[in-house]
Amino acid sequence: MIGEHPIKQLLSDTQAHWDHDGTPAHIRDTFWKIINCGTGALGAEVYASELESKLVFHTCKSRFCTSCGQRATEAWQQDLEAVLPDIPYVGITLTLPMEFRIILQQNRHILHGIPAMGAEAVQQWAWARYGVRLIISVVQQTFGGRLNFAPHLHIMVSAGGLRESPARWIHRIQYDRRELMLAWRYAVGAFLSEAFKKGVLKSDLSSKEFLDLLGAQHRREWNIFISRPGSKAYRLKHDGRYIRRPPVAQHRLARVGIDRVEYLAKDTRNKRPVLVQYKNEEFVDILAQHVPHRYGHAMRYFGLLAPRCKARLWGVLFVLLNQQQRPHPLRLPWRWLRIKTFGIDPLLDSQGQLMHWSGRQEPSSASRAAVRKQNEELT
Repeated sequence: MIGEHPIKQLLSDTQAHWDHDGTPAHIRDTFWKIINCGTGALGAEVYASELESKLVFHTCKSRFCTSCGQRATEAWQQDLEAVLPDIPYVGITLTLPMEFRIILQQNRHILHGIPAMGAEAVQQWAWARYGVRLIISVVQQTFGGRLNFAPHLHIMVSAGGLRESPARWIHRIQYDRRELMLAWRYAVGAFLSEAFKKGVLKSDLSSKEFLDLLGAQHRREWNIFISRPGSKAYRLKHDGRYIRRPPVAQHRLARVGIDRVEYLAKDTRNKRPVLVQYKNEEFVDILAQHVPHRYGHAMRYFGLLAPRCKARLWGVLFVLLNQQQRPHPLRLPWRWLRIKTFGIDPLLDSQGQLMHWSGRQEPSSASRAAVRKQNEELT
């Protein structure tokens, strides 16, 4: 049978499999956060009225947690919905050849550079073809429909661009699929080649074999996708599916048994769902390869959204578009977020009286020891 929190249940059942020194510290830390999320292990705030009291347990704040990641995603969408200008946007998906996936899986530390390569390829193409700067947001995804390791980029880019001299907004540019593919292919090839020369990329291939691999992939066509221009709200909703969340949607877990998991995967080639069965430990290993490193960014900003460029040109952009700049929205306190999401005030007691904060329940000593041990390993 499947419980209310199947991923938490699965991680608890397989603790002996992943909770050891052979598992990277950031993975163990993330799994422990998910297990303890919303429980007394993380402590709680105490609220009370004249008649009743209530414990509100602390959450883990991990973007790999299904509930915490969802709330963080909604906050990100609301923030960019307010900040970005009201213009059309295009979605670009940049993929990598399967032969490069193995290299990146063995060298997870260089994954951080891939979004910059994708953004630079798009920006350089737009500058060479139209002489404009673009609004660019990049979300990196590491998983495919079957939860396989398949790193690729989801890029949200403005359908038009800013021409600085003279100051003018070009409302529509035509994104050319083949030219962007060539720019992306060259950027990745140069990036991997430079990393290999500097010795920061490890591979079982010899220098000749690695250069032959780069040459072979440079001669083939790469798959990229360019969407039609759409609204800001649509693109943010689409890209929001890929940030601050685990690769597994809980409703796709068909069953968590004693030793088996059935997962409803996506067959992207035939465009239909397929039921795939894994042993519990196999499924946890699949999840582990997608856990982000600590302080890794779920989304990156480039072009006119880059902090340095934004400080210099953001005001000019809104003047040219004849639009008003809007401030970042205030983050809703957890109480009002619950009311907005579920329509229920969590601080009303059974008689409808408002409860107020009255104290804090600290994490148990066993939990503090576990957290302390994890932090020591991470440092």
